[in-house]
Amino acid sequence: MVLNITMELWKKGAWYIAKSPELDFVSQGKTREEAKKNLIEVINIQFHEMQEMGTLHEYLSECGFELKNDTLFPKNEMIGFERYSLEVA
Repeated sequence: MVLNITMELWKKGAWYIAKSPELDFVSQGKTREEAKKNLIEVINIQFHEMQEMGTLHEYLSECGFELKNDTLFPKNEMIGFERYSLEVA
């Protein structure tokens, strides 16, 4: 099964944070590459466990994906990121 995800990378102090907003998974590492590798590992472990429990397709549907020809497609499309400066109280 093929799944395309967004991977956000953040720097927090000495740590790098990798996040998949579509799946709501997060990991960390001492380098960008380690954080990315750890996120992929987390996803693989979680998907394997959900597959064994029979809940993987339900979870992916709740995350907004649908399966067609062994490929998962998002039902919603991310169209960009924007930064804003707001004046708050």
